[in-house]
Amino acid sequence: MKQIQTQQDLYSPAFEHDNCGIGAVVHIKGRKSHQIVVDALKIVEKLEHRAGKDAEGKTGDGVGILTQISHRFFTKVCGQAQIHIGGEREYGVGMFFFPQNELKRSQAKKMFEIIVEKEGMEFLGWREVPIRPEVLGHKARKCMPVICQGFVKKPEQLKKGLDFDRRLYVVRREFEQSNNNTYVPSLSSRTVVYKGMFLVGQLRTFFTDLQDEDYESAIAIVHSRFSTNTNPSWERAHPNRFIVHNGEINTIRGNADKMLAREETMRAPAFLADDLTKVLPVVNTGGSDSAMLDNTLEFLGMSGMGLPLAAMITIPEPWANNDTISQEVRDFYQYYATMMEPWDGPASILFSDGDLMGAVLDRNGLRPSRYYITDDDRLILSSEVGVLDIPSENILKKERLHPGEDASCGHAEGHGGK
Repeated sequence: MKQIQTQQDLYSPAFEHDNCGIGAVVHIKGRKSHQIVVDALKIVEKLEHRAGKDAEGKTGDGVGILTQISHRFFTKVCGQAQIHIGGEREYGVGMFFFPQNELKRSQAKKMFEIIVEKEGMEFLGWREVPIRPEVLGHKARKCMPVICQGFVKKPEQLKKGLDFDRRLYVVRREFEQSNNNTYVPSLSSRTVVYKGMFLVGQLRTFFTDLQDEDYESAIAIVHSRFSTNTNPSWERAHPNRFIVHNGEINTIRGNADKMLAREETMRAPAFLADDLTKVLPVVNTGGSDSAMLDNTLEFLGMSGMGLPLAAMITIPEPWANNDTISQEVRDFYQYYATMMEPWDGPASILFSDGDLMGAVLDRNGLRPSRYYITDDDRLILSSEVGVLDIPSENILKKERLHPGEDASCGHAEGHGGK
């Protein structure tokens, strides 16, 4: 006789499979090294149980890494390609997923070059990213884009960092609205994103850049994707341009609609006179919930709001009926609640603009985020413990993010510690 097991509570083992894996390695004092990148790749390779794959087991839902732009590495490879990029943060790096069709690809490249020139900047050249397609599964290879990097020179009158990135943001938004067959994973003078439809072990082997000893960073954020409400694709792999996300935003339709409704009255003095209209609409409603949140945080950041503040007002802690917080904190959340509704749902989010790395947990604490601080000034954060083998005597602090808590560490000008 077949035995039927009845469920006695709300728990189901199936729930263990509906979330992604996230991780980050940061040198708190900003010391760049290749080891930071290596350790981040080790983390994502340990998170295989949190990554989706097809029935054949050869194509993943998506894996990726966000790092600072490695000036040492790009000086070397651009020199080999006769591209003169100048000093650190004097150039922007764009990662492009172009169509396989040669004519469409040439048209897209030319369009981007024209927009860069129209915005008063100099386009320096294209670099085809060295890859190893043979490590991929059939499905990933079949829809694989042509992956290139484009380099843009910083105008002399612009300050390094955010001011230059704001101009690159305008260029990217104009390009996206002029071209519908090319995806831009990142375009920045501070960060670059490598990602695709990989199994966790394929990220390192597919992109040979990541294996180069000269590729160094003080910040590295990784993500292994398990698609819950969208189909896997090269574009939908994480990281997005600022965030990686474990969970779901359950209020996403209302959040996106309200962002669109605000556009008639939006003002952003940080943008030049006509630039604001070039970047609208802020949210691409065809993207995933993570991508729409990333669109919003990017816009707020480019408008001059600090990234930690933007994260705190989009994913606030439970403040309305919380008697344990101070009146000052309550007033802070009440003030920003008049401008932005919470993006709610089980979510753990890591974010970085290349100057700092931060993390925020949803107000109900439904996604785990644990971190270590080590005696060699590293912060290691992941969706679970055990992702890196660290002797216990080297660990100064073990902690977890608490519901609604935002933690960040930075080293660049204008950013302090945690």
